[in-house]
Amino acid sequence: ISKRVALLPHFAAKGTVTCYLIVSTMSWPKVVLFGDSITQLSFGDGGWGASLADQLQRKCDVVVRGFSGYNTTWGRIILPRCIPRDDLTHVAMVTIFFGANDATLEVTESSKYVSVDDFIGNLQGMVKYLVEGGVSPQNIIIISPPALDDKTWSEGCTKSGGPVNRKNFNTGLYAKACCQVAKEYSTGILDLWTLMQEEQNWQRFLVDGLHLSAEGSRFLAGHLLEMAAIRTNHLPDQLPDWKDIDVANPEKSLLA
Repeated sequence: ISKRVALLPHFAAKGTVTCYLIVSTMSWPKVVLFGDSITQLSFGDGGWGASLADQLQRKCDVVVRGFSGYNTTWGRIILPRCIPRDDLTHVAMVTIFFGANDATLEVTESSKYVSVDDFIGNLQGMVKYLVEGGVSPQNIIIISPPALDDKTWSEGCTKSGGPVNRKNFNTGLYAKACCQVAKEYSTGILDLWTLMQEEQNWQRFLVDGLHLSAEGSRFLAGHLLEMAAIRTNHLPDQLPDWKDIDVANPEKSLLA
C-alpha cells in the first residue's frame, strides 16, 4: 500500500527553483503475533516467529507483541495499544496465543490465574475488537497453550522451592476453550495442546516442561506456516524484482 505525495518546490537561491520528489511512502501489510512469553521468545534462534518472518519476507512485516507472564485479562486490556484501531486495516493476520499463564492453579498462583469462563470471555473480546476493526475472522489464528510436561515442570518447581502451579490436565481445559471460541467466531485454530500429544515422546518439544524447545518451536512453525501461507499467498512481493527494474529509468519501476 503506497501513498503518493506531490513535488515540493525549494527555493535554493534567488531566481532559482529546485523541485524535490518525495518518494511515495509504503505501508506494508502486517502479521501480528500477540501472546505471552512463548510469543515473546518466538524470534530467538530458530524460533517459530522468525521462521514465519522468513516465509513472509517482502510480503509482510511480522510484528511480535509477546509479554512474559501475561494472561488474557491483561492481554485484552493492552490489545488496543498493541494494535491501534487505525492500524487494523493494514493487518493481514493475527495470532492470539495465550493460556499457559491463565491455566495456573488458583490455589498456588492467583496473580496469573484466570478462570476458564473468564478466559473464554477475554478471547471473545479480543476477537471482537479485531473483527470490528476490519480483520477477517479467518485471518485470526487462535493458538492453544502447549501441553505441559508434568514431570519436568514439577521437578523444576520443587528445585526452585515453589509450589507445583500447573498441571497438564488443567491446561487442556484452556486448550478446549480456545477451540470453542475459534468455532464460535469462525477463526483459525491451532490446537497445539492436542497436536503435541499426538506425537511420540512429545516432551522433547519443551525445554522446561512449559516453554518450547528448539524442536518444539519447529513443530509449531510447521503447522503455523501452512496456515499462514493460505492467508497470505495472494499478497504480492513488495517492490519489483531486481531483474524487472528499468535500469535506464529506475524511478519509473521503483516509484510506480
